[in-house]
Order: sequence, then structure tokens, then C-alpha cells
Amino acid sequence: MSAPGLLVAAPRSSSGKTTVALALMRALTRRGLRVRAAKCGPDYIDPAFHQAATGRPSFNLDSFAMAPPLLDALAYATTADADIVIAEGSMGLFDGVRAAESRTGANADIAARYGWPVVLVVDVSGAAQSAAAVALGCRLYDPRITIAGVILNKVASARHRRLVEAGMERAGLPVLGALMRDAQLVLPERHLGLVQAGETADLEARLDRLADLALAGIALDAVIAAAGGGVPDVGGALPPPPGQRIAVARDAAFSFLYPHLEAGWRMAGVELVPFSPLADEPPPADCDVCWLPGGYPELHAGHLAGAATFLEGLRAFARTRPVHGECGGYMVLGHSLEDAEGITHAMAGLLPVATSYRRRKLHLGYRVAHLCGDGLLGRRGTRLVGHEFHYASEVSPTAPAPDALAHVADAEGADLGFAGHRIGHVSGSFFHLIAGDPA
Repeated sequence: MSAPGLLVAAPRSSSGKTTVALALMRALTRRGLRVRAAKCGPDYIDPAFHQAATGRPSFNLDSFAMAPPLLDALAYATTADADIVIAEGSMGLFDGVRAAESRTGANADIAARYGWPVVLVVDVSGAAQSAAAVALGCRLYDPRITIAGVILNKVASARHRRLVEAGMERAGLPVLGALMRDAQLVLPERHLGLVQAGETADLEARLDRLADLALAGIALDAVIAAAGGGVPDVGGALPPPPGQRIAVARDAAFSFLYPHLEAGWRMAGVELVPFSPLADEPPPADCDVCWLPGGYPELHAGHLAGAATFLEGLRAFARTRPVHGECGGYMVLGHSLEDAEGITHAMAGLLPVATSYRRRKLHLGYRVAHLCGDGLLGRRGTRLVGHEFHYASEVSPTAPAPDALAHVADAEGADLGFAGHRIGHVSGSFFHLIAGDPA
């Protein structure tokens, strides 16, 4: 068995899970513990903050998108060379899709599978004793999990804390700590969540400030003692690579590559060669595949449109070798991108796609895809599971079946039609790949 773990979760979104999780990660690391982190569900931003806080990689764990062998392999890898695992939930503790038991994508599935007790973060702003009723409901809702205790967030005053703690005592829930209401604790955000770790000013100072607050306001010994469970080493392979030497776009416009995919590729002996489109760098000519991850090209559309060396190099690469774009990368492979001000910028023109960020609409959810033809992601008919989260919209016609990347459905099987494009060596869609062919 492996290192014990905890899941930091909450009754709902925007309760302060990330703040508390990062505070615990940094504080425990400062104590000299080998801390490994994980993120439950499809999130490609928070793992970078986890790595900054702990100095170690953080993987996503997703009970819907990942087949059990992959899920267990990633969970076990997370516990490697660790004294404790701190997993951060997403949305609410039980929020997921309607699917088979233990395969809903909810945080609770991960806690139950690995026996990790839950530290419940409760935003107590606007409530006192009533906050305990919400926490008690979480404890009783799912008998598979154990609530180790609660951490109170956004406490207004000493009196407010006493009232909330009185309610928690009545409900039989240990209070493991509290953080006062402080606007300076809030990490900067943009339309897809937190501003990326690499762009967050004074990140190290922010993390150290969170650790100071954890040391002052959270019973760290009790948190460590509450950790439990473990992950058996049952084997299981990480996702295979799409090539042997992969050019990966990596800068402020392209950064949303799931850590477990990158780790799986590296474990297979593949070399990942980063290049920066924003620095007008082309994909290196000695690579056999080019991968354009998602990110924020809509914030840099004018800059990318003027990056002639990058665009010409990308077009030259695509004449003889595979190029794939996910979400933001897909937008750049298209003919044009309309920014928030309504200005249309020419892109690479490798796919017959026009996208607009001015016509914003939220696209969010799991996607189950079946490939329409052979390509970089697999053979025709291969089943893939991934996720979409974007506000940009595709304003050009949907590709017909011969030119589409995949036929997709949502998590509950609702048919969403054809998605993406596949023209020559070039493919892409708004779909972020998480795993292939899960059981």
C-alpha cells in the first residue's frame, strides 16, 4: 500500500477549496513532509499551482473519464515517494454526471475508491450555526466516505467563529481550523478559472502567505493524523504517445496539456520539445509530431496572427507530418479567430474553421468521442473520453463525416453530432483528450 491521503472538498464551488488545499500543501511541505497533490476531475490549471506549492507533479484523477486501470495507475504514481497525498476536489463533493456507481466523475468517487478521508471546506459567509447543517448533510449523504473534519473559510470575526463552531459541535463534526475573510487570499481569475500559475505575479510569496495562515489557523497535526486509505499497486499503463519526438507549443497562449498525458508520453521514452508561438518560434523541424494544446489564443490573437515564422513553419510541418490542436490549438489551426473586440485575425488556415470569442457561449462538459477516421489519436472507431470548457464558438459549418475528427456524445449519451476536423495530416477539435477507450 501507499502513502495515506486526504481529499479537500466542499459542498459547492467557490467555497475556497483551492485556497485551503494550497495552504495545506505548502505548510506541510515547509514542515519537511513529502507532499504529493492530485486534482479530481477535468482541470488543467490547478495542477500547475499544486506543483508550485509542493515541488512535485500533480495528476488529475477522474472516475468518469478514466478506466479503473488508468485511474489506479495515476493514483499510485501520485503516492510515489510521498508521505501524504492532498487531493483537491472540483465543484461540490458529490457533483458529477448520471452514470454507473463510482463512475460519476464526482470527488466522492475518488475518496471512496482510495479510502481518503474528506476535509470539508465550508464557506461560512452569511451563515453561522446553519453551516453545520450543510456539513452534516455532506457527512450523511454518502456512506462510502468519511468526513474527517471541517475547515471554516471566510470567517468574519471571533464571535462568528464561535457561533459556527457551536453548530459544528452539535453536529459532531470536528473543526480542524479556520481562515478569516480576506480579499488578499483570492487568487486572480479569468474566464476559464485561475490565471495560470506561470502568469500569477508573486506566486511564491502568495503560497508562503497561505502557508503562514495555515500554520496559524489550521491544526496541522490533526490534519496529518486524519489522513488514511491507500492505493494498491495493481499495475496499469499511462496513455501511449502520438509520436517519438513531439513538438509541443508551450507559452501563455498554449499550456493546457494534462499532466498525466505528458507523464505517460515521457515514460514511454518520448522526447517532448517545447516551442513558443508567441515568441514566433516554429515547431522544430526534427520532430515527427506537432501538438498545439489549449490555452488562451483569444487573448493573443493579434500577436499570433503576426507571428509569420511560427505560422509558416507550422504550415511547412503539416505538409509531411501530423499536427493536432486541442481547443485553443484548434482555433489557431483554423482560418480566422475573432477576438473580444470583434477584430478578426488570420490564423494558420490549415483547417476550414472560423472561431469567435466575441460571440461568447459557455461550452462545458464531458465528451465521449468515436473517431471518424484513422489519425494521430487512433484508428477509426476508437473511443476517447475528454472534456470541453471554452467560451469561444465555432462559426463555420460543421465538418461532414469524411472530414470530421469524431462523432461525439455527452456524458449521458446525448448525441452532439460531428466535432472537429481532419484534413490531410492536420486534425483538431475543441475536445481535450483525457483517456482513450475506457472500460
